[in-house]
Amino acid sequence: MSIIESLIDPYGLPALFLLILLEYACFPVSSELVLPLAGLLGSRQNMPFVVLVLLSTAAGLIGTFLTYLAGRLGGSPLLERAMKRFPTLEKPILASYRIFGNHGGIAVFLSRLVPLCRTYIGFVAGAVKQPLLSYLLCSAIGILFWNTILTGIGYYFYQYRRVFLQAFVQYRKWIFFGGILILFLLVLRSIGKKSGTDREESEYSRQSR
Repeated sequence: MSIIESLIDPYGLPALFLLILLEYACFPVSSELVLPLAGLLGSRQNMPFVVLVLLSTAAGLIGTFLTYLAGRLGGSPLLERAMKRFPTLEKPILASYRIFGNHGGIAVFLSRLVPLCRTYIGFVAGAVKQPLLSYLLCSAIGILFWNTILTGIGYYFYQYRRVFLQAFVQYRKWIFFGGILILFLLVLRSIGKKSGTDREESEYSRQSR
């Protein structure tokens, strides 16, 4: 967070453009952090929201094109070497392969909404040689959708921050009790699932004897 802030303070939107590009190029930058910050900064500088979304989408397209190019040139052997050298990449890359195998070209759009796959799908699309135009079109739609949501959070929260804060102060008790209720329901659901699993295991053990 401090590194991102140190880039944003002196360089503003150009720094955010670069960070968004790097995130889509699979560098360890979180879009869940950078995109709301981009929205906040754009609102502070009175930039039209449409322009901000288009700029962030352009940055995402450039970044994801780099991953597509790497996959296209290196192919599956490149991804296999990457998974062997960096085991943490195996899960998102294999998940991207599964989504692509199940959905074809539209997988690029769908993967933009899946945390583990949204950046690594470019490598897979390049490795299986999806046509570039199809890849960029599906990517643009998915990136536009994702960036609109996350930049919108920062953009409109900054514009209406006083309203949000007043509402929070006024309804903080209800928000607190609502959170407790949701947590309680999630615990009950987890207990119910565990009990169901235990019953299935017991039934299976009896049948196997």
